[in-house]
Amino acid sequence: MTTHLPTGWTIEQIRALSQDRRATALSRDRLVVVEEPGRSEYATLQPEVILGFHDLCLVLDDGEWFMGQLDTDGSVVCWASYGPDLAGAILSL
Repeated sequence: MTTHLPTGWTIEQIRALSQDRRATALSRDRLVVVEEPGRSEYATLQPEVILGFHDLCLVLDDGEWFMGQLDTDGSVVCWASYGPDLAGAILSL
């Protein structure tokens, strides 16, 4: 199992900002895709960090935070990008 936290952040800081006491870093060993506007196919992401907030996730890929849904099989389907600002992405949950 490979989990990581974003550079400069602790899980306590993430939990405090999100107001989710159960927020956690998830294993990166899972399928993560993002919906592409105007296309019926998904693009596969190579996550550096995955943060779980109940059934929502924030995924860091190539310096960009994506929001998505954690599926029952453990995969993540993302639908929105919030750029490089983790705090902004957390506040958008």
